[in-house]
Amino acid sequence: MSVDKLQERIRKLKNPSVVDFNMLPEHIPPHIQERDTFFVSAYEYACTELMKGLADIVPAVRFSLGAMSLYGADGMVVLQKLLRTAKTLGFYVLLDAPDAFSRQDAVRGAELLFSPNSEFAFDGLVVNAYIGSDSIRPYGDKLKNTDKDVFAVVRTSNKSAPELQDLLTGSRLVHMAAADIVNRYSQPLEGRCGYSRIGAVAAAASASSLRNIRAAYKSMFLLLDGFDYPNANAKNCSNAFDKLGHGAAAVAGISVTAAWQEQPVDERDFVRLAVESAERMKKNLLRYITIL
Repeated sequence: MSVDKLQERIRKLKNPSVVDFNMLPEHIPPHIQERDTFFVSAYEYACTELMKGLADIVPAVRFSLGAMSLYGADGMVVLQKLLRTAKTLGFYVLLDAPDAFSRQDAVRGAELLFSPNSEFAFDGLVVNAYIGSDSIRPYGDKLKNTDKDVFAVVRTSNKSAPELQDLLTGSRLVHMAAADIVNRYSQPLEGRCGYSRIGAVAAAASASSLRNIRAAYKSMFLLLDGFDYPNANAKNCSNAFDKLGHGAAAVAGISVTAAWQEQPVDERDFVRLAVESAERMKKNLLRYITIL
């Protein structure tokens, strides 16, 4: 089962992290943009080189279908190529699904993305939990016939997230109510590692939220989004892991993929700088987490 693949790769590399490749044009090094003036071509080259450099360090990568769809057919072709490359390099591959605003959207997404003929090669699909169970059940119903996983967003790291996600609804916070819905469908789908094939995306920046989610849902694998946000850190993230250092992975984006922007050196060293940033992230996490 796929969640077992993710946990095993984390254990093998002793690195509970994911690199998110959702980048804007300004995150691509200038020398690549000068050579490939069309963004998707520059993006493809940058991502490919970065993944080659990170393959022996980072267990998982993440791409966004919705973001690349904005670039039309060329964006879709490049995304499909990058997903195949990531699989070939041995990564566990996460794909953000387009937002579903109705059950019909989710049903269509599940049918097409989980089809054996799908052009999108991925292991875990990230969906939004905020239209309720209609956004999760269609994907959950398909899992028994695939080796893929689903991760539903319940709490995000952006600054305004508390305006909605931390409101009280009865005796619960809204994002805990969302986690309850995810848990409802995750129970029968535990892998060998003890974690369900339906997991959740939570906020790397919120220690209290992570403590609450982990305490309430022992078998829910957590992706800790926003590790490179200013208020996120490894100590906060440690609240999401079990005593064996299992059950979670922190997700960073441009702090790794655009690490060249933070260093007064030649941006042509963008791969080396990304690798160094990924190594620092791993080191920081392992200060608080021991993976057995």
